[in-house]
Amino acid sequence: MEFSFTDEQTMIFDTAEAFLGEVAEVASIRKSMETNTGYDPSAWDRLCQEMYWQAILIPEDNDGLGLGAVELVGILERMGKKLYNGPFASSAAVTLALAKWGSGDQKSTYFARLMAGESATIAVIDQARAWSAEGVSAQAVQTDEGLRISGKYRFVQHGHTANLILVAARAPGSSGQDGVGLFLIDADAEGVIRKRVPTMDQTRPLAEVQLESVLVQPEQCLGCVGNSAPALAQLLDIQAILVTAEQLGGAQASLDMTVDYLQERVQFGRTIASFQAVKHKCADMMLKVEASRSIVYYAACVIDEWLSDRYDANQLAEAASMAKAYSSDAFFFVAGCGIQLFGGVGITEEYDIQLYFKRAKATETFLGGGAAHRERVAQMLLAGEC
Repeated sequence: MEFSFTDEQTMIFDTAEAFLGEVAEVASIRKSMETNTGYDPSAWDRLCQEMYWQAILIPEDNDGLGLGAVELVGILERMGKKLYNGPFASSAAVTLALAKWGSGDQKSTYFARLMAGESATIAVIDQARAWSAEGVSAQAVQTDEGLRISGKYRFVQHGHTANLILVAARAPGSSGQDGVGLFLIDADAEGVIRKRVPTMDQTRPLAEVQLESVLVQPEQCLGCVGNSAPALAQLLDIQAILVTAEQLGGAQASLDMTVDYLQERVQFGRTIASFQAVKHKCADMMLKVEASRSIVYYAACVIDEWLSDRYDANQLAEAASMAKAYSSDAFFFVAGCGIQLFGGVGITEEYDIQLYFKRAKATETFLGGGAAHRERVAQMLLAGEC
């Protein structure tokens, strides 16, 4: 299959490159990651007001831009190149969930809030090692007033600042795939406690979210209550693909800055970029990046087909796991090679390559590592599901 970007997509990506070059310079990223929010709110405001990227996936019928996942992934790739740390990816995942499973009233209500600049995120697991319905531990108890959700969530992207949180919770006494529901909760609702937690990758703010008997009304339930495990699996696949787009951008930036450094560093009277062994290593790095680009944009096309109901959950899962497995390995390989080729200074705070190396390791394990996703694809192949 031949794949190429349209003139409109190329224009969107070029504009994104220029805008992020203005608001997401490394100096501003370093400064913002030391703040309580973990990102620059003024840059997020400009993104929403000037670029209107938060409306990319929102249909034109709801006053959105009505674009697709390819445009979204292209922007995320460029955000990954800059280590942009705003809540764009997490908000986009919630937007996709609403577009797929939201009722007409929910789309009208929540799309308007997202287009106004509010951010959103997803909370799923606490202590579980696997990102799946089996790992959901929060409980949703039916009362006379409505559902009351209690539980703790970890590894929530921008959970300490998001305005809207899409949480997974299960009925008391249920286990596995049974009894799981998805619920949209206002972050300022009574009983919501959240705090930012320190992580290895300071450019990706993560938080813990505690729900203490938070009241949820029927209109806040996304999809079918008690039977949302399949939807949760697809939502996690969507989120994984969005992470791979940022990984692709980070891998490309790691390659670019490494090559630039090699062309400046002189040893034995010549630039080290001229050494054959170094050239071979850079060629390996470039191969990883380009192969990652192919699978990531294929996965973006699968999202669009899935949204249109032309692809099913198995095809989405296959694309997500292939992209996550390869992109995680590729980013870590390229950033690790960059550290090696920079030499001893590469891991020091002065150089930016160490930020990409930390991002590579953090995103490698987030939503499952390469080994877990390869095992998943193998199981699907053996079961005849792909």
